[in-house]
Amino acid sequence: MDILELAKQNQQAAWKILENSGIISAWQRIGATVHLVGSLKSGLLAKNRDIDLHIYTDQLSIAESFSVMQRLAEDLSLIEIQYKNLIDTEEECIEWHALYKDEDSNCWKLDMIHIRKNSKYDGVVERATAAIMEHLTPEIRRTILQIKFDVPDGVMIPGIEIYHAVFEGGVCNYDELQQWRMTNPLTNSLDWLP
Repeated sequence: MDILELAKQNQQAAWKILENSGIISAWQRIGATVHLVGSLKSGLLAKNRDIDLHIYTDQLSIAESFSVMQRLAEDLSLIEIQYKNLIDTEEECIEWHALYKDEDSNCWKLDMIHIRKNSKYDGVVERATAAIMEHLTPEIRRTILQIKFDVPDGVMIPGIEIYHAVFEGGVCNYDELQQWRMTNPLTNSLDWLP
């Protein structure tokens, strides 16, 4: 099957999860603003089943954040939840990473980053996602998706590193990506825009 069709199927499955799971409305119940970011938003979701959400509230309440996750754990087929308290760091966030099993028994990673509004990183990933989308051409989209599908199972390469290599280095395949990453490491992905 063509990689564009495979990517389309995975993206449709991800959108279905967002529509049917109640994840966004669960966060909105505590007054949060929810932004979809990353590969699903940009249309670059390939074989890694990963949904990235940035969730903003005026203040970070551990109790409220846990209340949302409790509700999701009760309502969804979550098989694992990881919590990171980064409130007192420059990130000013609470990270939630959950594994969700869909109706076809596929496992999805849900990254829900609960961020204090107006903090240092408010909107940073949203701007990067928008810039990537703005610079995508059909050829670049196909190249990125092909590289993502060619990354061996079990090897984790952040999408932003692939985008950096393709946009900045003209990388066209997985072998070139490996070489590019050795000589051109992306030291701060939050500072990079295409």
